[in-house]
Amino acid sequence: MNLIEIVKELELIPLTSCKNIDKIQVSTAYQSDLLSCVMSCGGEKSIWITLINNINIVAVATLLDIPIIIITENAMPGEATIERANMEGVNLFLTRKGNYEVAGRLFTLGIKP
Repeated sequence: MNLIEIVKELELIPLTSCKNIDKIQVSTAYQSDLLSCVMSCGGEKSIWITLINNINIVAVATLLDIPIIIITENAMPGEATIERANMEGVNLFLTRKGNYEVAGRLFTLGIKP
């Protein structure tokens, strides 16, 4: 599924400059608030759903080639995190929804674990 469609369906708020979102295709997502779990189980080219909002999420996403992070519950990251995500080409989005709801909505859109 195209990232633009996902952003519209979930009413996500972009936090970064969102490079190439019209070209990003995703078919999987992973939800975790533990960096170590993401590092061992997160999938390349997938969506990461998390409540974590610190700069370490960008490092993990870059390491695993995860292009999209959805930060839930309006947990606004600091400016340093947003700047780093822009530098690394990681697309950050914010939503008021919780992890469970975001994962469920993605699943109904055809995004699988």
